[in-house]
Amino acid sequence: METRRRILCITSNFPRWSGDSTTPFVLHLAQDLQQLGWTVDVLAPHAPGAATAEVLDGVSVERFRYLWPAKQQTVCYQGGALVNLRRRPLERLKLPALVAAEMFAIARRLATHRYDILHSHWLLPQGFVGQLSRTIASLPHVVTVHGGDLFGLTSPLMQSFKRFVLQRADAVTVNSAFTEEGVRALVSMPRRLQRIPMGVATQDLTEQQRQQSAALRARYRRNQGPLLIFVGRLVEEKGAADLIQATAYLRTDYPDITTLILGEGPDRAALGNFAKALDLSKSVIFPGWIDPVDIGSWLAAADIFVGPSRTAANGQVEAQGLTFLEAMVASLPVIATRLGGIPDAVIHEETGLLVDERAPRQIAAAVGRLLSEPMLASTLREQGRGQVLARFSRAASAQAFSDLFFQLRYAC
Repeated sequence: METRRRILCITSNFPRWSGDSTTPFVLHLAQDLQQLGWTVDVLAPHAPGAATAEVLDGVSVERFRYLWPAKQQTVCYQGGALVNLRRRPLERLKLPALVAAEMFAIARRLATHRYDILHSHWLLPQGFVGQLSRTIASLPHVVTVHGGDLFGLTSPLMQSFKRFVLQRADAVTVNSAFTEEGVRALVSMPRRLQRIPMGVATQDLTEQQRQQSAALRARYRRNQGPLLIFVGRLVEEKGAADLIQATAYLRTDYPDITTLILGEGPDRAALGNFAKALDLSKSVIFPGWIDPVDIGSWLAAADIFVGPSRTAANGQVEAQGLTFLEAMVASLPVIATRLGGIPDAVIHEETGLLVDERAPRQIAAAVGRLLSEPMLASTLREQGRGQVLARFSRAASAQAFSDLFFQLRYAC
């Protein structure tokens, strides 16, 4: 009986080491697919301090070098390639080396190993390079579009590369209705398009995590004031500044309000100075980067989650937003921006409250409403958590990918 089911996953965003700050959703999907009987090998760019080959949390990873010395490899990670390219335009000079090294690494892998599926995360460069390389082994190619790859890099040349991938890949998956609309706007008839959101963990907190959460609440909540929380990279498009401004508006009615800004990023100092300028040093706290395994405890300690996403300068928007789902799992009422793929999960007055982008007064009003209408807050907690368990779990996402891979494996 045939048992071999092997995937080569190529990505530019993968934890560099255990506990890394790099968003781990590709790692989680690989782990979950292995639980379903697939063997997943991950190919990702190398970074300073990372191993070139290892088994990371149960997943085999190879990291290809694209520049020497290693400290020159700065295109990916630390916020992602698109953020780095926007902030440091000269990084574009390194792209040819990255693409060439990735193509060589994929070709070598496909020539020396047997795989059933080639899975590319992001259209560029992985989808493009994967589509060129797949002919070596003649295997199905699945491209997953996460949003930033679709809405960023919009020059005519880059758009033509995206169309090349979308028209030729055996299957294209998208994480939201918004991303799907963007794909169809670029290519009216992709060969096979399927919406599969990335999933989040849905396990209840352990007793140790509950104790940690209680300790965090006792530490940060001031008297009987509300405790708000934000989780995300501290970059302009995540909108943390709007939450800080909203906190200033709320302080009149809630003098003991506390807002936790979890995360790190290039805007950390500017946000700290902004809070200080508004005399919010006691009200706005920056705990820094938090290990992903502890995020659930921090979320459960708070009263309300606020994610005020913005449209980035290059037009990029939040295509899905996993932190909103994680907050819902923690039974937090969620306030989010009416933007991008966020409304797929945050349905106004059903699973959360939606506000316009760059609207701190609307954020303050939404917080006030949740604090003054406990029945509404309770309904949003219950329905938000229920929706994530039903539609956005890691298990549901992995099963949908597995089913797609099986269909393609036996169709080709």
